[in-house]
Amino acid sequence: AVVSTQSTGIDLAENEDADVNVVVKGDTLLDQAAQVREDIDKACAGQKIDALYCVAGGWAGGNASNPDFVKNCDLMMKQSIWTSVISANVAAHHLNEGGLLTLAGATPCLEGTSFMMGYGLSKAAVHQLTKSLSTGDTGLPKGACVQCILPVTLDTPMNRKFMADADFSTWTTLPYIAEMFTKWTEEPSSRFPNGSLVKIITKDNKTTESVV
Repeated sequence: AVVSTQSTGIDLAENEDADVNVVVKGDTLLDQAAQVREDIDKACAGQKIDALYCVAGGWAGGNASNPDFVKNCDLMMKQSIWTSVISANVAAHHLNEGGLLTLAGATPCLEGTSFMMGYGLSKAAVHQLTKSLSTGDTGLPKGACVQCILPVTLDTPMNRKFMADADFSTWTTLPYIAEMFTKWTEEPSSRFPNGSLVKIITKDNKTTESVV
């Protein structure tokens, strides 16, 4: 979350690069949401947030017969759906008018994902939440804009560790995402229409964005 030039990290552990940290606790969605709202209230001290970037998530594979199918679905829902729901709730109460909320979807999850069902259903739910937050009486501040990014693979240390033989020229870098978020925050006219699912494709180290 960004308040003017101050950044607030919301995560399971502290982020040394953030000005303020909200460490998420609790075992249920209700507990986590209540604690985050309370801590954000204190961190903001009456100020409003210019932008809230939800970049939480993870990955787990497996189809319906996989021994860990239900376990993986539970994990994926916690990592993608819970975090998106909490972000939307924080945005509803703390985002500036005309502010920005970003959520994290995934391009592969626009279709069936039999080899990663838990991941697919969770990201599809985030896509749906994006549309709901941009249509009708959403509860968000006036003029707020919701953008859901749909990358294929992000170039992270963890992905490189577990996919060392992959073609990294097709992976989207984190600096690219950060620059895109910064531009959307500082230049509202650069944003896609409210509620957009923004497909992010990288090929030969060149990245393009398009609305699904």
